[in-house]
Amino acid sequence: SKNTTVAKAKALKRYVQPLITKSKNDSTHNRRIVFSYLKNKYAVTELFRNISKKIGDRPGGYTRIVKLGNRLGDNASMAMIELVDFNTIYNLNTDSDSEVLLNGFSHELQKQGSIKPGSKEIFAAVRALHKRVRGAYSVVIMINGVGIVGFRDPFGIRPLIVGSKETDLIGKDYMIASESVVLDSLGFETIDDIEAGSAVFISHEGVLETESCINNPIPTPCIFEYVYLARPDAKIDKISVHKSRLRMGEFLAKKIMDVWPEHDIDVVIPIPDSSTTSALQLASTLGIKYREGFVKNRYIGRTFIMPFQEKREKSVKQKLNPIDLEFQDKVVLLVDDSIVRGTTSRQIIEMARSSGAKKVYFASAAPPIRHQNVYGIDMAATTELVAHQ
Repeated sequence: SKNTTVAKAKALKRYVQPLITKSKNDSTHNRRIVFSYLKNKYAVTELFRNISKKIGDRPGGYTRIVKLGNRLGDNASMAMIELVDFNTIYNLNTDSDSEVLLNGFSHELQKQGSIKPGSKEIFAAVRALHKRVRGAYSVVIMINGVGIVGFRDPFGIRPLIVGSKETDLIGKDYMIASESVVLDSLGFETIDDIEAGSAVFISHEGVLETESCINNPIPTPCIFEYVYLARPDAKIDKISVHKSRLRMGEFLAKKIMDVWPEHDIDVVIPIPDSSTTSALQLASTLGIKYREGFVKNRYIGRTFIMPFQEKREKSVKQKLNPIDLEFQDKVVLLVDDSIVRGTTSRQIIEMARSSGAKKVYFASAAPPIRHQNVYGIDMAATTELVAHQ
């Protein structure tokens, strides 16, 4: 397998397909044709002697491309290209990166040499997997007849939490989830957040064990969980998302008072929903009226991660509808949870002006987004970010 950009992987796929077809018929003529392309005797020998035997029965489709997300820096789409039925470690059936993790973990667990692995073998497999893969992941895997394992990437970018509940029938139940609210809604008590690089194993007999599977982990949770992604009633790494958003509102209010003490703001209006908490705290700190001036259509998805500008703009108009009464003849401060490209922000400002606002200011509750966040969020290239300059 080889990791490269999606564009190069597609070009390589087109390049190697006819060469592999030639290798299925081992003749001097075919070897000479293949050599004229590869210019490498070892590569030709490997293709005809080993590769063709393993994948020669296929009528075509010798390679597959698995997308791996975007590259840090230039936002290029990355992928892994591999030979179908050849790579026993990553013999994939989909283009999901979750399957890459599953195959990698299965391979490392198999290397432990145990017919029925226990916590020792499972933690060793997770430790080895952390060394092989890079990225943001929180994983829960059920192993038939053995138990359940959950683990978090070495930087703790994505959240993972474990809880328990006493039952009358079979003792204690356990749950591993990405947000604490799942535990709360189903009546589970939180045991702890799974720390960066750590794993938890719940055996078939109901015994829970936890172990750190990396030396010197560097906890670096994604700030977007607190800014935007997580529910406000969630707790991540023992920090309340609601409280973090209240603090963002307080800091924003203090900044306004520091740089603009003689402001002329009449009313604070949030861009629903994730900025509501911050906007409410900002208005309270500044002693200004708080009003909800936009009605949100809850059937429209997140707009800032949509790939095309035209689609983002159309979705913003469908997602938000202003209440004219709250804007007419007022100086309005609009508060959003964050500003990414700024293009949808301009649309929202125009909507406020069209509703009769005398003057419109726009503020972000989150710090400036100056660089990409490629770990799980399909965000703009760095040069497209409004705060990059």
